[in-house]
Amino acid sequence: MCGIAGYHGKIMAPEAAADRLGRMVAALRHRGPDGEGIAVRGETGLAHTRLSIVGLADGAQPMASEDGALAVSFNGEIFNYVELRDDLKARGHRFRTSSDTEVLLASYAAKGLDCLDDFNGDFAFALHDAPNRTLVLARDRMGVRPLFYAEHDGALVFASEIGALLALPGMAAEIDPVALDQIFTLWCPIPPRTAYRGIHELPPGHMMIVRDGQRTIRPWWQLSYPDRADIRPAARIEAQAEELRALITDATRIRLRADVPVGSYLSGGLDSSLIASLAARTVTRGLRTFSLTFRSAEHDEGHWQRQMAATLDAEADSVECSTEAIAAHMPEAMRHIGCPILRTAPVPLHLLSARVRERGMKVVLTGEGADEVFAGYDIFREARVRRFCGRQPDSHRRPRLFQRLYPYLPGLKQQSPEYLARFFSFGSEALDDPLYSHRPRFRSTAAAKLFFSAGLKDTLGDYDAAAELAERLPADFSRWHPLHQAQYLETAFLLPGYLLSSQGDRVMMGNAVEGRFPFLDHRIVSFAAGLSPDAKLSGLREKHLLKEAARGIVPAAIIDRAKQPYRAPDAEAFAAPTSPAYLETVLSPERLAASGLFNVQAVGKLKEKALKGQATGFRDNAAFIGILSTELLSRTGTTQSTQPALHIGTR
Repeated sequence: MCGIAGYHGKIMAPEAAADRLGRMVAALRHRGPDGEGIAVRGETGLAHTRLSIVGLADGAQPMASEDGALAVSFNGEIFNYVELRDDLKARGHRFRTSSDTEVLLASYAAKGLDCLDDFNGDFAFALHDAPNRTLVLARDRMGVRPLFYAEHDGALVFASEIGALLALPGMAAEIDPVALDQIFTLWCPIPPRTAYRGIHELPPGHMMIVRDGQRTIRPWWQLSYPDRADIRPAARIEAQAEELRALITDATRIRLRADVPVGSYLSGGLDSSLIASLAARTVTRGLRTFSLTFRSAEHDEGHWQRQMAATLDAEADSVECSTEAIAAHMPEAMRHIGCPILRTAPVPLHLLSARVRERGMKVVLTGEGADEVFAGYDIFREARVRRFCGRQPDSHRRPRLFQRLYPYLPGLKQQSPEYLARFFSFGSEALDDPLYSHRPRFRSTAAAKLFFSAGLKDTLGDYDAAAELAERLPADFSRWHPLHQAQYLETAFLLPGYLLSSQGDRVMMGNAVEGRFPFLDHRIVSFAAGLSPDAKLSGLREKHLLKEAARGIVPAAIIDRAKQPYRAPDAEAFAAPTSPAYLETVLSPERLAASGLFNVQAVGKLKEKALKGQATGFRDNAAFIGILSTELLSRTGTTQSTQPALHIGTR
């Protein structure tokens, strides 16, 4: 796991090239404190900062093939590199190192771009093929590892983080109004758009081929589901559970491959408990686990974490995250996230990765991805209930199902069926709407745009972020089962756009910690995509098959406990008397007027509500954190421009 950067397209003097690469490397040093390297190869420059995990003594990068024809700067891991290396050896290839980086080079030499299909891993890389005058940029299937690019000074520049691109002289840092609208509706930008105008993201499962000045971007892997008409009834649950158990066991086993110790995050829920249990059976020494606790019962899962750690006989470590700590550390977290966020959830995870690093560890397993792959989120159950109610919109009994769906929202128990119908918007939306499952979330989030400035609203005009998302859906999307449609929106969009980035790679690698995600092994993703919807969501029982696969590995109390989604205190973390001093500066009328993005008077009133602890609804919480995170980006130096030009770029 590392940081990569480079350029392609403009031949520069060696000293100018080295300066450009050096600036980007310096901005990525937190990702790779164990070493760095630069290689200038004609019109292509490659740079690398190293977090040494595999091939500690001989894995330095950029790495060139023995004949010098190929060179690569590689971020991430190829977990099945052992098997690939054995196969290449059998075909006569000789290896000079023990690293997976050399396996990547040898695989490309043997199979060209088809080698990507063989890789089981999380990666982003830039590979220079000198004989063919080609640069290849590629990103893993699920979007675990990031890769950004831009046009600058006549050349293509690319890096693992936006901050490395902004380190180049003259690179503008202007908030993209359309991206901001997307974030305040969908939670994240629609790739290739990022929060900054002119800076793009290579989408997950895509490659960019640059040859003779021409750039081609195309997918090399795509998430897909069977046509609704082709779905077969659920097979015997026992046989499917056994197959799934074997897949998860192997995905965990190969993600423990490292020349350094590997720990595990432990939330107290099913997903992280299953991964930690499988890891504990594999590691030769005792497993070390890391958990977050909160002082508020609404957010804390400490009881379950302690119970699970005791079951594993693990060396358990935890970070108690106070509201004061969230507020105090948000600016530092935002420096790494580099994109506006609507919840504070990434901040405690940044503090947790800092604890991992303090304990001398570089790698942790997590349970991320299981909710998307096996239909564990409330939004999947809610969409099923909404469809059920929508078929009889005048029913007074069916809406009561929502009260069972959200037992942790006591206010719902007091509401009438008419209120529930309005709140969950069933009966008023077309059942064939491709975004049916997510419309309530998008509508609720978009309410925070009330705080946009008049200038920003005028600039955006009638732009509709949800409509653009619908336009980007696969051609066969309409033929999928409704559950699969909802899963696609979560797995292909929100997972890489927010959870694996703002809550994953950025806050982990901000402390030089690599996260590994067994549930996102492409074998598991493909297996789950082909399952009958009822195998994943049985009635209203989420993750049905995964729970059965966990029997005998995870205690029944953990498997059968009510799901508690990971959340952290939002606006309440900034309430007086412990409000951070920077709040008055970042949300001052002068600063807000200079940015031109938000309504100065409305934000002032919202800030006062937050200081008094009265910003309690979803809209106010999302708006407050969204506005604060956006303004913090300018204050912390991630952005350089205080007056973004308010015009919409090319869609």
